[in-house]
Amino acid sequence: MTATKPPPAASERTRRRAASKRALATAANLLDAAERLFAERGYDGASVRDIASAAGAQVASVSFHHGGKETLFERVVERRASELGELRIAALEKARANGEQLSLEAVLSAFVRPYLEKAANDAQWLAYARLVAMVSADRRWRHISQRLFDPTAGIFIDEIAALFPEAKRSAIAVTFVFSVSAMLSVSTSRWRIEELAEDAPGEFLEIDALADPLIRYCASGIRAAVA
Repeated sequence: MTATKPPPAASERTRRRAASKRALATAANLLDAAERLFAERGYDGASVRDIASAAGAQVASVSFHHGGKETLFERVVERRASELGELRIAALEKARANGEQLSLEAVLSAFVRPYLEKAANDAQWLAYARLVAMVSADRRWRHISQRLFDPTAGIFIDEIAALFPEAKRSAIAVTFVFSVSAMLSVSTSRWRIEELAEDAPGEFLEIDALADPLIRYCASGIRAAVA
Protein backbone atom coordinates (compact mmCIF):
# COMPACT_ATOMS: atom_id res chain seq x y z
CA MET A 1 0.00 0.00 0.00
CA THR A 2 1.45 3.37 -1.04
CA ALA A 3 1.98 5.84 1.75
CA THR A 4 0.24 9.20 1.40
CA LYS A 5 2.70 12.03 0.90
CA PRO A 6 2.31 14.61 3.67
CA PRO A 7 1.30 18.14 2.60
CA PRO A 8 4.10 20.73 2.43
CA ALA A 9 4.82 22.59 5.61
CA ALA A 10 3.46 26.12 6.00
CA SER A 11 6.94 27.61 5.57
CA GLU A 12 7.38 25.76 2.27
CA ARG A 13 4.02 27.00 0.97
CA THR A 14 5.00 30.55 1.95
CA ARG A 15 8.28 30.24 0.06
CA ARG A 16 6.47 28.98 -3.03
CA ARG A 17 4.02 31.88 -2.95
CA ALA A 18 6.87 34.37 -2.52
CA ALA A 19 8.73 32.82 -5.47
CA SER A 20 5.59 32.99 -7.60
CA LYS A 21 5.10 36.68 -6.77
CA ARG A 22 8.74 37.39 -7.64
CA ALA A 23 8.38 35.55 -10.94
CA LEU A 24 5.26 37.54 -11.86
CA ALA A 25 6.99 40.79 -10.89
CA THR A 26 10.04 39.90 -12.99
CA ALA A 27 7.87 39.03 -16.00
CA ALA A 28 6.01 42.36 -15.71
CA ASN A 29 9.23 44.35 -15.23
CA LEU A 30 10.67 42.78 -18.36
CA LEU A 31 7.61 43.81 -20.36
CA ASP A 32 7.85 47.38 -19.06
CA ALA A 33 11.57 47.61 -19.81
CA ALA A 34 11.13 46.08 -23.26
CA GLU A 35 8.32 48.51 -24.03
CA ARG A 36 10.52 51.50 -23.17
CA LEU A 37 13.62 50.27 -24.99
CA PHE A 38 11.80 49.09 -28.10
CA ALA A 39 10.10 52.50 -28.24
CA GLU A 40 13.39 54.38 -27.79
CA ARG A 41 15.68 52.27 -29.99
CA GLY A 42 13.42 50.28 -32.27
CA TYR A 43 13.21 46.52 -32.42
CA ASP A 44 16.67 46.01 -33.89
CA GLY A 45 18.37 48.54 -31.62
CA ALA A 46 17.13 47.10 -28.32
CA SER A 47 19.12 44.08 -27.22
CA VAL A 48 17.87 41.34 -24.92
CA ARG A 49 20.79 42.06 -22.61
CA ASP A 50 19.86 45.75 -22.33
CA ILE A 51 16.23 44.88 -21.69
CA ALA A 52 17.16 42.48 -18.89
CA SER A 53 19.51 45.08 -17.38
CA ALA A 54 16.83 47.78 -17.47
CA ALA A 55 14.43 45.38 -15.71
CA GLY A 56 17.00 44.49 -13.06
CA ALA A 57 16.88 40.85 -14.16
CA GLN A 58 19.23 38.19 -15.49
CA VAL A 59 19.53 37.78 -19.26
CA ALA A 60 18.27 34.21 -19.00
CA SER A 61 15.05 35.42 -17.40
CA VAL A 62 13.94 36.95 -20.73
CA SER A 63 13.80 33.58 -22.48
CA PHE A 64 12.43 31.91 -19.34
CA HIS A 65 9.44 34.26 -19.05
CA HIS A 66 8.88 35.44 -22.61
CA GLY A 67 10.76 33.23 -25.05
CA GLY A 68 12.91 34.87 -27.73
CA LYS A 69 13.18 38.54 -28.61
CA GLU A 70 10.48 38.43 -31.28
CA THR A 71 8.02 36.73 -28.93
CA LEU A 72 8.82 39.32 -26.26
CA PHE A 73 8.12 42.13 -28.72
CA GLU A 74 4.78 40.62 -29.69
CA ARG A 75 3.80 40.17 -26.05
CA VAL A 76 4.67 43.79 -25.32
CA VAL A 77 2.38 44.96 -28.10
CA GLU A 78 -0.35 42.50 -27.18
CA ARG A 79 -0.43 43.44 -23.50
CA ARG A 80 -2.10 46.81 -24.09
CA ALA A 81 -3.87 46.04 -27.37
CA SER A 82 -6.49 43.85 -25.69
CA GLU A 83 -7.27 46.40 -22.99
CA LEU A 84 -7.39 49.28 -25.46
CA GLY A 85 -9.67 47.41 -27.84
CA GLU A 86 -12.11 46.65 -25.03
CA LEU A 87 -12.13 50.29 -23.90
CA ARG A 88 -12.84 51.49 -27.44
CA ILE A 89 -15.70 49.06 -28.00
CA ALA A 90 -17.18 50.00 -24.61
CA ALA A 91 -16.97 53.70 -25.53
CA LEU A 92 -18.70 52.96 -28.84
CA GLU A 93 -21.50 51.04 -27.11
CA LYS A 94 -21.94 53.84 -24.60
CA ALA A 95 -22.26 56.36 -27.45
CA ARG A 96 -24.89 54.13 -29.07
CA ALA A 97 -26.95 53.93 -25.88
CA ASN A 98 -29.49 56.60 -26.89
CA GLY A 99 -30.46 54.61 -29.97
CA GLU A 100 -29.63 57.33 -32.49
CA GLN A 101 -27.17 57.02 -35.35
CA LEU A 102 -23.73 58.07 -34.23
CA SER A 103 -22.10 61.16 -35.66
CA LEU A 104 -18.66 60.91 -37.22
CA GLU A 105 -17.25 62.88 -34.28
CA ALA A 106 -18.79 60.41 -31.82
CA VAL A 107 -17.25 57.44 -33.64
CA LEU A 108 -13.82 59.07 -33.69
CA SER A 109 -14.14 60.10 -30.05
CA ALA A 110 -14.81 56.49 -29.04
CA PHE A 111 -11.62 55.46 -30.83
CA VAL A 112 -9.32 58.31 -29.83
CA ARG A 113 -10.22 59.24 -26.25
CA PRO A 114 -9.60 55.88 -24.54
CA TYR A 115 -5.99 55.93 -25.69
CA LEU A 116 -5.38 59.61 -24.92
CA GLU A 117 -6.84 59.17 -21.43
CA LYS A 118 -4.45 56.29 -20.78
CA ALA A 119 -1.46 58.15 -22.20
CA ALA A 120 -2.25 61.24 -20.13
CA ASN A 121 -1.67 59.31 -16.90
CA ASP A 122 0.99 56.73 -17.72
CA ALA A 123 4.31 57.28 -19.51
CA GLN A 124 4.37 53.60 -20.52
CA TRP A 125 1.32 54.24 -22.70
CA LEU A 126 3.23 57.01 -24.48
CA ALA A 127 5.97 54.52 -25.23
CA TYR A 128 3.30 52.16 -26.50
CA ALA A 129 2.24 54.73 -29.12
CA ARG A 130 5.70 54.51 -30.64
CA LEU A 131 5.43 50.73 -30.77
CA VAL A 132 2.07 50.89 -32.53
CA ALA A 133 3.54 53.31 -35.06
CA MET A 134 6.46 50.93 -35.54
CA VAL A 135 4.21 47.93 -36.08
CA SER A 136 2.05 49.88 -38.52
CA ALA A 137 5.04 51.04 -40.57
CA ASP A 138 6.97 47.76 -40.89
CA ARG A 139 5.47 44.93 -42.95
CA ARG A 140 7.37 42.30 -41.00
CA TRP A 141 4.92 42.98 -38.15
CA ARG A 142 1.90 42.63 -40.41
CA HIS A 143 0.77 39.51 -38.54
CA ILE A 144 0.70 41.51 -35.29
CA SER A 145 -1.44 44.24 -36.84
CA GLN A 146 -3.81 41.72 -38.34
CA ARG A 147 -4.28 39.83 -35.09
CA LEU A 148 -4.27 42.62 -32.53
CA PHE A 149 -5.51 45.77 -34.28
CA ASP A 150 -7.48 44.90 -37.41
CA PRO A 151 -10.59 43.43 -35.70
CA THR A 152 -11.22 46.64 -33.73
CA ALA A 153 -10.24 48.86 -36.66
CA GLY A 154 -12.73 46.99 -38.84
CA ILE A 155 -15.57 47.75 -36.42
CA PHE A 156 -14.82 51.47 -36.52
CA ILE A 157 -14.40 51.50 -40.29
CA ASP A 158 -17.83 49.83 -40.55
CA GLU A 159 -19.32 52.60 -38.40
CA ILE A 160 -17.80 55.29 -40.61
CA ALA A 161 -18.89 53.46 -43.77
CA ALA A 162 -22.48 53.49 -42.50
CA LEU A 163 -22.31 57.30 -42.37
CA PHE A 164 -21.03 57.52 -45.96
CA PRO A 165 -22.83 54.73 -47.84
CA GLU A 166 -21.74 56.07 -51.24
CA ALA A 167 -18.05 56.10 -50.36
CA LYS A 168 -15.65 53.32 -51.28
CA ARG A 169 -14.37 51.34 -48.34
CA SER A 170 -10.84 51.89 -49.62
CA ALA A 171 -11.28 55.66 -49.28
CA ILE A 172 -12.56 55.25 -45.75
CA ALA A 173 -9.67 52.92 -44.87
CA VAL A 174 -7.19 55.52 -46.12
CA THR A 175 -8.70 58.26 -43.98
CA PHE A 176 -8.89 55.95 -40.97
CA VAL A 177 -5.18 55.15 -41.21
CA PHE A 178 -4.46 58.88 -41.53
CA SER A 179 -6.52 59.49 -38.40
CA VAL A 180 -4.67 56.81 -36.44
CA SER A 181 -1.36 58.32 -37.55
CA ALA A 182 -2.52 61.75 -36.36
CA MET A 183 -3.46 60.31 -32.97
CA LEU A 184 -0.07 58.63 -32.57
CA SER A 185 1.70 61.83 -33.62
CA VAL A 186 -0.23 63.86 -31.05
CA SER A 187 0.77 61.33 -28.39
CA THR A 188 4.48 61.56 -29.10
CA SER A 189 4.99 65.10 -30.45
CA ARG A 190 3.37 67.48 -27.98
CA TRP A 191 6.72 69.15 -27.49
CA ARG A 192 6.68 70.25 -31.13
CA ILE A 193 3.24 71.78 -30.74
CA GLU A 194 4.44 73.66 -27.67
CA GLU A 195 7.47 75.00 -29.54
CA LEU A 196 5.40 76.18 -32.49
CA ALA A 197 2.38 77.53 -30.56
CA GLU A 198 3.96 80.81 -29.50
CA ASP A 199 0.57 82.39 -28.76
CA ALA A 200 -0.47 79.69 -26.25
CA PRO A 201 2.51 78.42 -24.24
CA GLY A 202 1.55 75.53 -21.99
CA GLU A 203 -1.91 75.09 -23.52
CA PHE A 204 -1.21 71.57 -24.74
CA LEU A 205 1.02 70.23 -21.99
CA GLU A 206 -1.86 67.95 -20.98
CA ILE A 207 -2.34 65.34 -23.68
CA ASP A 208 -6.12 65.14 -23.29
CA ALA A 209 -6.37 68.86 -24.17
CA LEU A 210 -5.62 67.79 -27.73
CA ALA A 211 -8.53 65.37 -28.02
CA ASP A 212 -11.12 67.88 -29.28
CA PRO A 213 -8.94 69.53 -31.96
CA LEU A 214 -7.68 66.10 -33.05
CA ILE A 215 -11.22 64.77 -33.49
CA ARG A 216 -12.32 67.89 -35.41
CA TYR A 217 -9.27 67.64 -37.65
CA CYS A 218 -9.80 63.96 -38.43
CA ALA A 219 -13.55 64.37 -38.98
CA SER A 220 -12.99 67.24 -41.42
CA GLY A 221 -10.36 65.25 -43.29
CA ILE A 222 -12.60 62.20 -43.59
CA ARG A 223 -15.54 64.26 -44.87
CA ALA A 224 -13.35 66.01 -47.45
CA ALA A 225 -11.71 62.78 -48.63
CA VAL A 226 -14.85 60.71 -49.08
CA ALA A 227 -17.04 63.48 -50.53
